[in-house]
Amino acid sequence: MEDIVRAHHVLREVIVRTPLQRDAVLSAKYNCNVYLKREDLQVVRSFKIRGAYNMIRNLTPAEMEKGIVCASAGNHAQGVAFSCNALGIHGKIFMPSTTPNQKVKQVRRFGGNNVEVVLIGDTYDDAYAEAMRACDEQGMTFIHPFDSPKIIAGNGTVAMEIMESLDENADYVFVTIGGGGLAAGVGTYMKTVSPETQIIGVEPLGAASMSEAMFRKQVVTLDDIDKFVDGAAVKRVGDLTYDICSNILDDIVKVPEGKACTTILELYNENAIVVEPAGSLAVAALEQYREQIAGKTVVCVISGGNNDIDRMQEIKERSLIYEGLKYYFMVNFPQRAGALREFLEEVLGPNDDIARFEYTKKHDKENGPALVGIELMYKEDYQPLIERMNRKGIAYTELNKNLNLFNMLI
Repeated sequence: MEDIVRAHHVLREVIVRTPLQRDAVLSAKYNCNVYLKREDLQVVRSFKIRGAYNMIRNLTPAEMEKGIVCASAGNHAQGVAFSCNALGIHGKIFMPSTTPNQKVKQVRRFGGNNVEVVLIGDTYDDAYAEAMRACDEQGMTFIHPFDSPKIIAGNGTVAMEIMESLDENADYVFVTIGGGGLAAGVGTYMKTVSPETQIIGVEPLGAASMSEAMFRKQVVTLDDIDKFVDGAAVKRVGDLTYDICSNILDDIVKVPEGKACTTILELYNENAIVVEPAGSLAVAALEQYREQIAGKTVVCVISGGNNDIDRMQEIKERSLIYEGLKYYFMVNFPQRAGALREFLEEVLGPNDDIARFEYTKKHDKENGPALVGIELMYKEDYQPLIERMNRKGIAYTELNKNLNLFNMLI
């Protein structure tokens, strides 16, 4: 608590006190009072500035003189870059080569001439390994994205602002988990001043490293993760954050990546809020807690809004597939004229739409297998479509149910 209070005073120099807004749409949808802590409106459009600046600001003059190093998928890098520029110290930032270009540009913009960006590897863990090598060789200080007391204390100021803004204590607080730094900080403060508040951590289903650590009762490294929710796709949570979260979290919810995409679109269309995949997780988790939160006061921490517009088509695609509105088939059309026309007239329903069509053969395109993407208006239209294909005797493979073929062709 003392560290969080001290961090609160330090951060007054640079951060924006982000609003805590009651969301009428979500409140009506879930029959409760839903408040959004808008860290997407932070100076670097995520909460990461809080931990980064607090840690760097507390370095010794000698450490500042040598400079700092960090590894990040984007948001932590922006917080570190902004801090380096504000404090006039040199920073070397290692980022996975898969980081969205929008985030890389933001890091360079916030850091200016004080920051050098190095793109390397496919995951955070790859970038981390290179960053540690640079620390050893050049004597620079490593600024960890989540597993450090000063980082966690800075993140805890989010909860401090939440409590100062609410007229009554929250019944539930939903908070994103990547490496665990935000959940550890927010949970520590909330459980101290409001022990009855339920702290619900939220992870992407494809990178649920904290859930796995809780299950095994020790920190583990996942072999493979889905990197789509890049701000929370971490193979291994921190040792310190695990110790803290295992004591203060009441539950962890795992959100499918497709559900996160649906939530991104809904927040944009219904609330005019732009969030990144990791920033959508807290809101996406509400569906799994619909019954428990009815009539309660609920806070969702929107952790960040650094979304790349180039990803929106993929986000829409993932959402449609998750919601059961888009399917891909490999269809082997009969070796006769008119087969394609019959498919359009007799198999497709009145509200079905072909979103993609391409023959897999380079010659004799009137016949042979074709990749067909079909978009439905209602998910209930799926079974009638399958029944018409079966009744017509069409040979097909449903790619949505074949992960290897789906990843290869789609």
